[in-house]
Amino acid sequence: MAEELNPETPETSETEEEPIKQRKNGLYPGVSDELAENMKSGWADTELHGLEPIAQASHTAARRAALSARFPGERLVIPAGNLKTRSNDTEYAFRASTEYAYLTGDQTQDGVLVLEPKIDGHDATVYLLPRSNRENGEFWLDGQGELWVGRRHSLAEAEQVLGIPAKDVRKLAAALKDATGPVRNVRGHDAGVEAALTDKVTAERDEELRVYLSEARAVKDAFEIGELQKAVDSTVRGFEDVVKILDKAEATSERYIEGTFFLRARVEGNDIGYGSICAAGPHATTLHWVRNDGDVRPGDLLLLDAGVETHTLYTADVTRTLPIDGRYSEIQRKIYDAVYESQEAGIAAVRPGAKYRDFHDASQHVLAEKLVEWGLLEGPVEKVLELGLQRRWTLHGTGHMLGLDVHDCAAARREAYVDGTLEPGMCLTVEPGLYFQADDLTVPEEYRGIGVRIEDDIVVTEDGNRNLSAGLPRQADEVEAWMAGLKQA
Repeated sequence: MAEELNPETPETSETEEEPIKQRKNGLYPGVSDELAENMKSGWADTELHGLEPIAQASHTAARRAALSARFPGERLVIPAGNLKTRSNDTEYAFRASTEYAYLTGDQTQDGVLVLEPKIDGHDATVYLLPRSNRENGEFWLDGQGELWVGRRHSLAEAEQVLGIPAKDVRKLAAALKDATGPVRNVRGHDAGVEAALTDKVTAERDEELRVYLSEARAVKDAFEIGELQKAVDSTVRGFEDVVKILDKAEATSERYIEGTFFLRARVEGNDIGYGSICAAGPHATTLHWVRNDGDVRPGDLLLLDAGVETHTLYTADVTRTLPIDGRYSEIQRKIYDAVYESQEAGIAAVRPGAKYRDFHDASQHVLAEKLVEWGLLEGPVEKVLELGLQRRWTLHGTGHMLGLDVHDCAAARREAYVDGTLEPGMCLTVEPGLYFQADDLTVPEEYRGIGVRIEDDIVVTEDGNRNLSAGLPRQADEVEAWMAGLKQA
């Protein structure tokens, strides 16, 4: 990695511009006047014209219109967020805030969407960093300059692509400080915006905005469902990739599995949607095992919970529990079949008009029946469920909303989410599991260290549901046949 001459963003005040600071231990002591002048000229005009709008432009416009109607007469501020430092002068890869991406389709750092109230709605403006300055040397001296991190759109180009008027974000803080009237802001993403609005907003009003935007995402439009299907299709191919290299993972560790799936995510999408869970053997009993540094042994199970995130930031979330050597043992199949039966009951309960909780209740009922049948719990089943005794081995809820976030719509009101009703266009996971910890003395020894989860991404349709991840087999015999076919390919 090349050493930046200066990682700091230059001051861009209209009244006084500070020189770009040099790195403390940089190899060059400074920039001569001659070099500075030389770097200003001799560059071709690369402005782009006639750009096509992004695919979701009409959808983001409709979302902004709905937001405008919900908060008439109020200034609404939705930031993308800023870079976060990983260590010293290196940053984490930037990921725009979900609210900002949902309303603009843009993914650039430091962006801010502002809806200015008017008599009959709002005027939307997206505030962005313009192309880096060539006159003051920012484009080659600054750590975020064009020659260091790549070209960004000019404001005129951004307007064409996003379908929203664009202005220089570096002038936004001053404008917000002078703003009058009611203001709401999505907090937690941009400290500079929050400082500018500190005396104009309240936590309660800002939370109402966040909650609205969370609930607005519950029902997906056609574009979103298409993106989720793309994410799932790439995820299916990622799972196939993993099965083909299990012998190499056996010679290394779970990280070979993690790296294999990550390659698919980066080639076909933007990234992974969350930290991949590549849990082999007893690690499968840890719900969010993301260390992925354990052994991969024949005879054990691999619980792979992973999802590709598309270039538009929609993510899949799929889990399969696979026999590493291609065949389930008798006890593994017994537990797997119970989870499969539980998931079948849960998926069958997903339909318009059903309570959101119905799929969870249906899945948990099956698992409780199995635990009683196996003698691990004393019935009746209804009493077990009333007391939640099955949770010792089922642990988590049976699913969640899915979309731009892997746990989408998380800020929604309880009555609109877990206590709500399913509608066509909602997308959720159904993911029951059984987890018998290696040190659990309340179960027979043969159960210990076995964890099984099966997870699919389900969209509610007008007459029922559609399994977006049906391309991956779930039934035990089908899983074994699928794995055998891939290993022979």
